[in-house]
Parts: sequence; structure tokens; C-alpha cells
Amino acid sequence: MHAKRAGALGQASPIAVMSLAIVLSIAWLLWSGLYKPMLLGLGALSVALTLILAVRMNFFRHTDGLAGMLVRLPGYWWWLLKEIVTSSIDVTRIVLSPSLPISPTVIKIRSESLQELPHVILGNSVTLSPGTITIDIDDHELIIHCLSDKGAQDLRDGELMRRVQKLERGE
Repeated sequence: MHAKRAGALGQASPIAVMSLAIVLSIAWLLWSGLYKPMLLGLGALSVALTLILAVRMNFFRHTDGLAGMLVRLPGYWWWLLKEIVTSSIDVTRIVLSPSLPISPTVIKIRSESLQELPHVILGNSVTLSPGTITIDIDDHELIIHCLSDKGAQDLRDGELMRRVQKLERGE
């Protein structure tokens, strides 16, 4: 049993663990904004606990190409932020319109070309955009509820899928 457990823990490369530690530490420092010794100690403890849990939960089996993805992530976030703002404006127009021009629909989007982590990023990105929500992810298929036909058509056009593929593969 000990050998089996050591093998599972051995899947976490030191580079992957250190990369996650750096990202978590930077996030803690930026979001906290308080740099008192006790809070820095709690931050370090939180990062260490998160790393221990990540290793025990076998998180690092999802890290193929993660380093490259982390480098491309800020560009993706900027693009996604623009899409969220645009979608927010569209939903606000719909809600404030006296005729309330909604056309709720449920669509399916296939995502066979994505690995597990980018697949989850795709589903979460859909849900972050107002007017759309990922209802289910099953067998590389996302079931999505859209508030309007325009939102559904935007997803069918595939720009979000292309962006997530670019994030994953660096294309």
C-alpha cells in the first residue's frame, strides 16, 4: 500500500508543485493587500495546505502543458473579460426592454478535442458570461442554457471553443 501511495504522490513533479505555489502565493498577496507578519504566515500556511491537498487529490495528473497554459492564461482572461462585459450589456438591454425579448434555449456543444482541464475551463467560461449557464458536462458535451438566440448563436459560432483550444495548445 505504501508503494502505491508513493507512486501516486510521485506523479507531482517539483516544477508543477512550485509553479502552483508561486501562482497561489501571488494571488494571496494581490488579493489580500495586507502584508502584516501574521497574515503573511497565514497565507503561507494556506498555500502549503492547498499544495498538500492538491498532491493528495492527484491534481497534478491534469498538468500536461499547464506551464504553457499559465503563460497564455492572462491573454485569455482579458478576452473573456471583454466577452463578459459585452454579454452583460446585452442582458441588461434585454431585461430593460419593455417587450423583454428573450428566447430561452438549450444547446449542446461538443468538445471532443479538449483535455479534461480545458474542458472544465470552457464550461466555467460559459457560466461566467451573463445570459448563459452550463447545465451539464458529460462525455465531452456541454449542455448550455442561453437566455437568447444571439447568445446561443455566439456559442455555436465557436469563438469560445477556439480560444480555449488556443489556451490549451498555444496555437
